Amino acid sequence: MERQFTLRQFRIEDLDRVIYINRECLPENYSSYFFIDLFKRFPETFIIAEENGDIVGYIMCRIESGMPDFRRLKIPKIGHIISIAVLPGYRNRGIGRALISKALEAMKLYNAEECYLEVRVSNTPAINLYRKLGFKVSRRIRGYYSDGEDAYLMNKKLSN
Repeated sequence: MERQFTLRQFRIEDLDRVIYINRECLPENYSSYFFIDLFKRFPETFIIAEENGDIVGYIMCRIESGMPDFRRLKIPKIGHIISIAVLPGYRNRGIGRALISKALEAMKLYNAEECYLEVRVSNTPAINLYRKLGFKVSRRIRGYYSDGEDAYLMNKKLSN
């Protein structure tokens, strides 16, 4: 099946639509300031998916400093997928996979060596997608979400 969507970098005028998608799809909602701050600091990793001119999904990430690696005398950079959402009517079309893949590539522009994310333990479709993309569960975080649900912490090494 031919891809019907396109990916592009987030723009400020996309904010209202991205907030709408976040509220429609996820119980974790963020302030407009949070979205804008991430965009200003890590614009390459804030990506939207469009279909027929409508924004139907997004991914936003940040780059963090890892634990110092004294053997290599450096502080590694680690990508963190903060939020990804695709409107229900547009799921199972490869949009989520494409958003993640593009974000992982963009993280390398910031010299990230690995990426991690948190996912609800009940979100089997997302967990399966992350596994297909090479993420592995590293641990379970008890009561991570505001409703008390646990999260899996999943990570993936990024190749250069």
